[in-house]
Amino acid sequence: MTAPARPDVIRIAQTIFTVTDLEASRDFYVNLLGLNVLHEESGALYLRGVEDREWTLKLEQSAEAGVRHLGYRVRSDADLDALVVLAEREGLPYRWEEELDRPRILRMQDPFGVPVAFYRESKTHKWHLQDYHLHRGPGLQRVDHVNVMTPDVEAMMNWYGSELGFRTSELTEDEQGRIWAAWVQRRGGVHDLAMTNGAGPRLHHWAYWMPDALSIIRTCDILAGARQPERIERGPGRHGISNAFFLYIRDPDGHRIELYTSDYITVDPDFETIRWQRDDPRRQTLWGAKTPRSWFEEGSRLEAFGGGWVEPVEGELKGIPVHVI
Repeated sequence: MTAPARPDVIRIAQTIFTVTDLEASRDFYVNLLGLNVLHEESGALYLRGVEDREWTLKLEQSAEAGVRHLGYRVRSDADLDALVVLAEREGLPYRWEEELDRPRILRMQDPFGVPVAFYRESKTHKWHLQDYHLHRGPGLQRVDHVNVMTPDVEAMMNWYGSELGFRTSELTEDEQGRIWAAWVQRRGGVHDLAMTNGAGPRLHHWAYWMPDALSIIRTCDILAGARQPERIERGPGRHGISNAFFLYIRDPDGHRIELYTSDYITVDPDFETIRWQRDDPRRQTLWGAKTPRSWFEEGSRLEAFGGGWVEPVEGELKGIPVHVI
């Protein structure tokens, strides 16, 4: 089969978190947030939202907390072949793996140190979207996007655009035109992948789509009722970027989860990238509320291709104006 010139990536699809206390993570993700357990093995849980037809978050017991990889679904086996060609052309490490429900996964390390995985085939399962009697917690619906911290946003944005066909919906730049953050997509929403400036690569957050703003507010009530309000890091609020209603929470190991709803579509061919000035406080929170410094500085470690963890590095762009935080 002839490989296409550029892989056809469909969407962000799954991730694997390592956690230090699987039962504490189960209580957080299943008992409080209401994610559904699709599979359970010794030392691992495979979770999904009510609309997901496959698992989107695997929790894996480990001595250290981190992220094994970020997974994307592609359209055909030829797209996997094209990714191999890309990896060999650019000298990127890759190997074939398999995971429960996914017999053929291409694991790579992108040029920026981010561990990524691509797959076509996955066993799918009946969704629970209309099985309302099975809904628990605030109602996490489906995986929405991932955000990574990187010391060179512009280079990463350009590589994902030129090599993987990601389209830029919004970006943040300073007065010199230097790009501090970018939101890129494949499926026609605001983003499958966001890149924000900072020591990296690290995971900033993993996001689930929520049915409405009230479900996000209910999350706050649930965490407060469980005497865990400290899990709430930022929000609820509305982003200027994406227009989405949001909440950021932290799991027992510090992994950041965003609950997200009410953004917009970008499928029209005449859509133009929306550009924000870095010092505009409305970009982060349309209502003007300040953002905690932890949101800018903290993230989850990413697994290195050969084992261990990728060592974060600082980029040339440093410093966050106090009035923006």
